[in-house]
Amino acid sequence: MVILGIDPGIATIGYGLIKKEPRTKESKNDNFRCLEYGTIQTSLKLSSPQRLERIFIDLALLIKKHKPSLLAVESLYFFKNIKTALPVSQAKGVILLAAALEKIPVLEFTPLQVKMTITGYGKAEKKQIQKMISVLLRLKDIPKPDDAADALGVAICGALAVKK
Repeated sequence: MVILGIDPGIATIGYGLIKKEPRTKESKNDNFRCLEYGTIQTSLKLSSPQRLERIFIDLALLIKKHKPSLLAVESLYFFKNIKTALPVSQAKGVILLAAALEKIPVLEFTPLQVKMTITGYGKAEKKQIQKMISVLLRLKDIPKPDDAADALGVAICGALAVKK
């Protein structure tokens, strides 16, 4: 099962693709393999509709390439700055639309749920979370940038939420 994790934004959207391997007799735990991670970037020089189009096109290409069975996205739960909340909400709408058009189920996770799932501690520091992500995915290094690492964490949450 391939899971696409998304950390939504308007300037930078983190994505992480993982594969959930079936449990074996030797391994009682879920095994995950990192397929790809990175960011989708949009330029401040573009208009808002152009930025949303760029997000949609790049995300559609990722979906076409990897054919995920599930999209896991970080939910927007609190914003101090309304100027940030509105564009990020619009970007999230485009992300959900891309999944809906391909009939990909979507699960949403709050940052607290991601921290609890990855580290077992809701107030874990970003470095702790990133280290655990690299351990769970058997990566040599901590994934960079932070947006991509966050997206991998969201993908792991999605993988663990599904009983397949």
